[in-house]
Amino acid sequence: MMLIADGGSTKTTWCLVDAQGTRSFFDTEGYNPEFIGTAGIVASLRRSLPAALALPAVAQVHYYGASVVSAGQVATVADGMQAVFGQARVHVGHDLLAAARALLGRGPGFAAILGTGTNSCLYDGQRITHNVDSLGYFLGDEGSGAFIGKRLLRDYLRGLLPADLQAAFRAAYSLDRDEILDRLYNQPFPNRFVASFAKFASDHSSTSYCQALVKDSFEAFFQHIIAKYPGYQSQTFNCVGSVGYHFREALAEVAAAHGMAVGTIIRSPIEGLVAYHLENAG
Repeated sequence: MMLIADGGSTKTTWCLVDAQGTRSFFDTEGYNPEFIGTAGIVASLRRSLPAALALPAVAQVHYYGASVVSAGQVATVADGMQAVFGQARVHVGHDLLAAARALLGRGPGFAAILGTGTNSCLYDGQRITHNVDSLGYFLGDEGSGAFIGKRLLRDYLRGLLPADLQAAFRAAYSLDRDEILDRLYNQPFPNRFVASFAKFASDHSSTSYCQALVKDSFEAFFQHIIAKYPGYQSQTFNCVGSVGYHFREALAEVAAAHGMAVGTIIRSPIEGLVAYHLENAG
């Protein structure tokens, strides 16, 4: 049996492929090594994996995750996976490579992620050839759920939301200033916390404030990241991630304004990843 995983900062989507090619999907939490260690990964997997999953029967694990870049980060995740799937060959890669493989297969092109965080690259059909660093949610991640959520939180705390949205936000979350700052500065996974408020922008997407917020976020994404790729206007914009998918109309508008044609925008790369690994098995 083979397990293929797309690991974001918030959620990991898994697909189990058995010897007959039958696919089973399930989710666990995300395993971003900037926020969780090997022991935490092991504990979460043992808590969250389906009870019916026969761990010794898993022969291969292909895990792609957020922030799995350096040798240390790869080891953090790989050690956790190996501890749980003891009989398997474990392969750990970056979620950006997952996006490129899911969107482009073995063809060259441009691929991006717009979810809790953001990332992007040029891909030659085998490897990532160019990447403009998103710098994470503290310094960058323009266009992401975290970027949108931070702006919403800032405007809410300063009373800058339109009155109806200010009231709706208060009613939806019942959070005061001290609770918000505690979640941001003292609690684990602050990136997930701020990104969770992108749903509010989606739920109120008919309002001019939320429309402007989302477009401004994507405008920053193109100005500060996409426009830094050489010859980016000759590429087709392809993207995975919940933020890109839910706000795809606004994203396509901003891309067109920057002279970049839109190709494929999907919510999750998992189906494309499964197809890639089945086509390239062995």
